[in-house]
Amino acid sequence: MHYPTGIKVTKNNNINYANRGMTLEADLNNTNHYYLINDIAVVYKKPTPITIHKVNYISRTNAVIEDARFQIPSTTDYNGIYKGKYIDFEAKETTKNIFPLANIHEHQIQHLRNVHRHGAIAFLIVRFTKQNKTFLLEATKLFDFIENNKRKSIPLNYFEQNGYLIKDTYNPSVDYIKIIDILLKEN
Repeated sequence: MHYPTGIKVTKNNNINYANRGMTLEADLNNTNHYYLINDIAVVYKKPTPITIHKVNYISRTNAVIEDARFQIPSTTDYNGIYKGKYIDFEAKETTKNIFPLANIHEHQIQHLRNVHRHGAIAFLIVRFTKQNKTFLLEATKLFDFIENNKRKSIPLNYFEQNGYLIKDTYNPSVDYIKIIDILLKEN
């Protein structure tokens, strides 16, 4: 495309999918930092357990990991505490109007079942990027869908009918604690 000022804009066909889901993750990390510094909740992103196999020591103070492997499958993305209640959740993004169940692993679903059974507030946060909508879906609603449907994906309208829309705000950007307050009042 040629603009009147002579600037050329070309189409880039090299799409990099390496950081899919990083927008939601960054928003949640900022939200959790806001909760921490304002003494609202303590929620952290869990590190992925890895075993380092090869390190290149560029200098005494600078090293680069060149080969690492996952030790064990990770559970969920985030956990913490709010008003004395343990919270545990997985965060996912999808570019479609469905949430593919392949995006959440069986061991993560089992982990959500386990922590929920022991009294945790367990849930998914799913962002539908094309629709610019983010939902909190209680783990029990996820379990219900899996047990009562043969589908391999959860449609957007299931989230609209059974989940909670997280409205975009300035700070924190993904204020899911407002929805946890609703859940605590209901139980």
